[in-house]
Amino acid sequence: MRFRPLRSAAPSASEVVEVTAPPPLMRGIVYDTPGGAEALRVAELPVPKPALSELLVRVVAAGINPIDAKTRAGRGLHGLVTDPTTSPLGFDFSGVVVASPFEAHPLQPGDPVFGMVPFPRSGGSYADYVVVPSLSVARKPASLSHVEAAGVPVAALTAWGLVVETAHAHEGQRVLIHAGAGGVGHFAVQLAAYFGAHVTATGSERNLGWLRELGASVAIDYTTTRFEEVVGEVDVVIDLVGNVHADTGTRSLTVLRPGGLYVMVPTGAWDGYADAAAAAGVRATSYKTVPDGSALSTLGRLLDSGAVQVYIDRVFDLADAADAHRELELGHTRGKVVLSVADA
Repeated sequence: MRFRPLRSAAPSASEVVEVTAPPPLMRGIVYDTPGGAEALRVAELPVPKPALSELLVRVVAAGINPIDAKTRAGRGLHGLVTDPTTSPLGFDFSGVVVASPFEAHPLQPGDPVFGMVPFPRSGGSYADYVVVPSLSVARKPASLSHVEAAGVPVAALTAWGLVVETAHAHEGQRVLIHAGAGGVGHFAVQLAAYFGAHVTATGSERNLGWLRELGASVAIDYTTTRFEEVVGEVDVVIDLVGNVHADTGTRSLTVLRPGGLYVMVPTGAWDGYADAAAAAGVRATSYKTVPDGSALSTLGRLLDSGAVQVYIDRVFDLADAADAHRELELGHTRGKVVLSVADA
């Protein structure tokens, strides 16, 4: 990958957008009862009001993640949503600051930002406006459009937590990443390679060449090859599949060196992973994304330098959120699916 010069963290004058006071009402994507993608609908909702250190942000684009679809279907975080008829779904966003906590705050009205909202504790990002803690936000990378930036926060922060903070990726380490072409996976492959690890990634046949471009030394077609027969011994397995498909989790334990680390990522994908790992003589942990604005700023610099890239597979209008969920649930997405909410 070619590296581009690092840009200044502060936005240029051309990036700062003139803002106006928000209207009293906004659009948001909600659901009345759990169900299929058809349960999603557009609702008219009050614009949220920030308090204390929170920012009010006008959303230009919102990313979609598997946890959104699980929640809509009655799994995931559904049990924590107080009222799905008034609480828009979604975590990822890229947009423009409308209201800042105080005059000297580093982020001011008009600044382009991206980040994560604290859904389900607050309304989500499938909406015209979001309220978000200022520590969960960073300046949008200057080299990315809002649509591209909206595909970054959850997936890239998850990958950062998995690869850098949990696996401690380093030169010579051998890492196996399942579903390497997905939203989290394509960031995890890049970050592990960036920090010097030898990366093996599983994916479908159409993505094998792309996985190598991202930095995988070995790319395995999971539809034709059993990875445990070719991968050899590895130090870390980052499992973005679990036992919901072909006992991927159970088989992964057989390729870990004694004392190696198995990281279980998808919610509800393998409840018995910890006991199975202990019986196999390896370490195991789950992982939950941390909405860390500082880490997001670091990722933004990597994105601006070209060291890491985001791939957007499909873009849907906000009103077509149901179609976006259907696309995601097909399970063949390369990179990210994003909702276009407003003009930049």
